[in-house]
Amino acid sequence: MNLEELKRKAEELSKNLYILYLAYKHPKTPIIAKLWAGIVIAYALSPVDLIPDFIPVLGYLDDLVLIPSGIALAIKLIPKEVWEECKEKEADMKDAKKKGIIAGIIIALLWAYIVYLILKFMNIIR
Repeated sequence: MNLEELKRKAEELSKNLYILYLAYKHPKTPIIAKLWAGIVIAYALSPVDLIPDFIPVLGYLDDLVLIPSGIALAIKLIPKEVWEECKEKEADMKDAKKKGIIAGIIIALLWAYIVYLILKFMNIIR
């Protein structure tokens, strides 16, 4: 397994964790799936691990085994139509996030220009 494949798997894991969060909030998700999803999300985001990371090899093994296994089990507990709907919502949000970044850059440039004009008007810059 090379570095690129590991990066791809990490991105997929992160994406699935976010989709799992969306499924957790979905009203059609059964309560047992919500409970399990909540546990998996909390464990994945928690700085506290079952096996501390400073223990060589075993410290990271729980992150490499427990979180993906927990996500896989949660996906099995969530109805297919809910999972698919949440995947679509995640894809839509990704597009919205890109648009938000572009809008943020435009606003930052606009503010930078306004500051430039004010400084020029005050003869601070030439």
